[in-house]
Amino acid sequence: MEVLVNQIEKRSWIEIDLSQLKENYFIYKKHLKKDAEIMAVIKADAYGHGDVQVARMLYEQGVRMFAVSNIDEAVGLREAGIKGEILILGYSSPFYAKTLYVYDLTQAIVSEEYAATLAESSFRIKCQFAIDTGMNRIGLDGDETQYCIDVVRRFHSVLNVTGIFTHLCVADTADEESRAFTKGQISKFKAIADGVADLNLPYVHCCNSAGGMFYLQDSDEYRGIGNIVRLGIVLYGLKPDNGNTLPEGVMPAMTWKSVISQVKNVHPGETIGYGRSYKVEKESVIATVTTGYADGLNRLFSNKGFVMINGQKAPIVGKICMDQTLVDVTHIPNVKMGDRVMLMGRCGNLEYTADDMAKDLGTIGYEVICNITKRVQRFYVNSNRNL
Repeated sequence: MEVLVNQIEKRSWIEIDLSQLKENYFIYKKHLKKDAEIMAVIKADAYGHGDVQVARMLYEQGVRMFAVSNIDEAVGLREAGIKGEILILGYSSPFYAKTLYVYDLTQAIVSEEYAATLAESSFRIKCQFAIDTGMNRIGLDGDETQYCIDVVRRFHSVLNVTGIFTHLCVADTADEESRAFTKGQISKFKAIADGVADLNLPYVHCCNSAGGMFYLQDSDEYRGIGNIVRLGIVLYGLKPDNGNTLPEGVMPAMTWKSVISQVKNVHPGETIGYGRSYKVEKESVIATVTTGYADGLNRLFSNKGFVMINGQKAPIVGKICMDQTLVDVTHIPNVKMGDRVMLMGRCGNLEYTADDMAKDLGTIGYEVICNITKRVQRFYVNSNRNL
């Protein structure tokens, strides 16, 4: 017999404020020069926010370009009815040449060898050449300007080449060395873009979220690098780097909530959790939260992180389990089974964002939100940011 779970019953869930995403988009766009266009980066399920829902909302606002990681993400969007340009930023096996063509997808060309292999298919695939200007990840070697120009020209008549792009790997960093490196990347890319300008490629772009804020300007130095910005992390209200300041009004669109399943008294001398890593020193009240590391709550928060309950911090005690986390609520009155818990977001006067989590973990906000797993339900709300 099939058992249907009532999806209204929440255990560990995310609420995504589509109106805040929309606000982030328009605020960011106002900070760009007037003729700049946005390519929304919605890879990794829109950084955990739901790629189809985010794409639909953005399409309603006039966005016609999207970027994803792989062919599965791209096909999923098409089958969900998403229109517009969809650029696959990573490698797709040449075996799927027909799929790329039939679904009208744009494939990033990662090397000359890859371009030649795709050209052997019977399909004139839409594509954009990646140019490696210093990240050393994918793309034609941007140090070889004429080589890049020649390769793009040669395949322009074989494949349906619609653009070129590169990635600025330290555009989010303001120190002198990083700025010099980024300007060097832009200079390399500009030389290649100028060399193929007569091809009138519609998609020429090198700016990510940080690049758009700090480098896409109306000066001669940056002219010729295209008017397209690949808007990623800032769309979701997070910082490209902890040292960055976001435009006023840009805020996280995601909050992460859970619930308390049990509250119990634990006595001095008793230990808590796997490995008995936490020893209770005084009479304590311990609550069990129905979220664990299999949901994406990083196990490194064991014995040093916290959650928020009734506007107060509740320290995590013991090691975070796969499906549950134990917290000390001794100092919080009247905590009971069924009470809501804020893992990430605003709770009363407290706020703990993915960027804050990342800082405590020594990582980046991207990783925090991308690591929240599929079993954590997504719900879409409008400007309901509090418990």
